[in-house]
Amino acid sequence: MMNIFPAIDLIDGKAVRLVRGDYKQMTVYSDDPVAVAKKFAACGAKYLHVVDLEGARDGSVPNIETVRRLIRESGLLVEIGGGIRSMETVKTYIDAGAFRVIIGTAAVTDPAFLEEAIAAYGDKIAVGVDIRDGKVAIKGWTEVSALECFDFCAELQRKGVSCVICTDISKDGLLGGTNLALYSEMAKRFSINVTASGGVSSAKDVRTLAGMGLYGAILGKALYTGDLDLCDALRAAEEGSV
Repeated sequence: MMNIFPAIDLIDGKAVRLVRGDYKQMTVYSDDPVAVAKKFAACGAKYLHVVDLEGARDGSVPNIETVRRLIRESGLLVEIGGGIRSMETVKTYIDAGAFRVIIGTAAVTDPAFLEEAIAAYGDKIAVGVDIRDGKVAIKGWTEVSALECFDFCAELQRKGVSCVICTDISKDGLLGGTNLALYSEMAKRFSINVTASGGVSSAKDVRTLAGMGLYGAILGKALYTGDLDLCDALRAAEEGSV
């Protein structure tokens, strides 16, 4: 069955959402991310996708205490991303109990670091592949590299990366549906686990993605606006995977 990852993005210990990665377009949804995570768990979620947006911007771990609380108190398996650029940061999150750490920009700019992390932690390492117009975007989506997304994913597969979280930036935070054609192509091309992210905003989206055989889907803004109920999404994932 396709796994569902409800998302919590952190700034200053609060659960927030941005529109297409723009820090100037931020909405604070909760001052208590742990309470939000517990509601997700009560719906039957098993996983939680967390991004430290301050870490993504600054390359630090300013929300580590909140992350520790999420891991300790939510009962969910927590994957964490945002500004992970050193083995020290990877170790900090693994030691905190994160079940998976997501490397983004550094997978592009520092491939030796990615290889070291894979060698040390294996399938606890995932890579975030953020896509703008077919190219891989980096540095909090502020720059677009010369790498074609499919070429990059093929390289990641060769390096032994077990999971990629693939975000179509143009769809993120807009509630307009996700890029089904992109994920269908990725499912056909790669044996690597693919998690869809960006614009997943209806039970139909979830059901369709599950039918493609994807590993997972991340649900963000739609959960907070009420456009998508998490319990409905979990059911849709099960129905689509049959």
